[in-house]
Amino acid sequence: MTRSNLSSADQQRLDGLYARLLALRPRNVGYPTNQDFDFSELFRFLEFSINNVGDPFHSTNYRLNTMEFEREVLEDFARLTRAPEGEWWGYVTGGGTEGNMYGLYVARELFPEGICYFSEDTHYSVAKVLRLQHTRNIMIKSQADGQMDYDDLRETLRIHRDVPPILFANIGTTMKGAVDDLAKIRAILDDLAIANAHIHADAALSGMILPFVEEPQPWCFADGADSISISGHKMLGAPIPCGVVLARKTHVDRIARSIEYIGALDTTIAGSRSAFSPLMLWHRLRTLGEEGLRAMVRGCLERAEIAVRLLRACGIDAWRHENSVTVIFPRPPKPVMEKWIIAPRKDIGHLIVMPHVTMAMIEEFAADFAAAMQP
Repeated sequence: MTRSNLSSADQQRLDGLYARLLALRPRNVGYPTNQDFDFSELFRFLEFSINNVGDPFHSTNYRLNTMEFEREVLEDFARLTRAPEGEWWGYVTGGGTEGNMYGLYVARELFPEGICYFSEDTHYSVAKVLRLQHTRNIMIKSQADGQMDYDDLRETLRIHRDVPPILFANIGTTMKGAVDDLAKIRAILDDLAIANAHIHADAALSGMILPFVEEPQPWCFADGADSISISGHKMLGAPIPCGVVLARKTHVDRIARSIEYIGALDTTIAGSRSAFSPLMLWHRLRTLGEEGLRAMVRGCLERAEIAVRLLRACGIDAWRHENSVTVIFPRPPKPVMEKWIIAPRKDIGHLIVMPHVTMAMIEEFAADFAAAMQP
């Protein structure tokens, strides 16, 4: 590798950063980012200023792009989310927040006076998005396990049944991995005779788990979703935050605008979009294949169940949801928090068993947790 003209001090800073990240990687067990990937085959494409500007399904004046690969990625995700054939649209985003913003943007354009309903276990970014879009919203109570409180949802919808609802469903909550049941939400809408509604599903992590399990919870387009956001850097794994958003095409067509400067339709949130992210997602989907993805998910779920048993054997009250790689337990003592990268919230913490989280890491974590609890 050719060295740059950096000063010795600056080069030492970069080397120090690399060493620090290398040391931290095996301690990252609390955040859903897969560290197990190799994109060295794609490094040569960093020589180009590639840019996927505009709608991935239309041509653009800027031809240094990877839209052909982006479309193939979207087709794979459409199949995994059981999107209606020929009736969906999507693009590769900069991550889950942009995907959620897009789903809520489409919903608000459909129902400008609509009210968005989301549970108290929803990711913090959603309230921020709703403020930015000036969308009316009401927070719904959560059950103890992190799922939306369906009784509270029903009663709140009943009170406001004259206003079209925008339902924000968590397909794997941030802290507890809980999945809001789309079938129950749709049943409530039907029972209240609410015909005009939009359901957005935030499937940041679980969107790449549920397609590969035997009995998934109702979560996808076939179960009533109108738009879905899935992260690419989480279960699949990537060094750059990225994701995919999909929506019913009839809804998207209402917000499309033609822009002469780029020679393309403006249907996305961002103008310039990463053309490298679609390559990474395409590479992961092609190198793993469906059987590889299924095996990867199965391995994570099996290790998550072992982690629950190991922690319980140490006297730690651990549990997880069905089809979830998120293991929840009481907030760990300070020594554990200092050694391991853990995401706490109030009185709980969690371990997320991603593909890079090995049995050796789980055993070491459980031993450290147990030792820290001793008087």
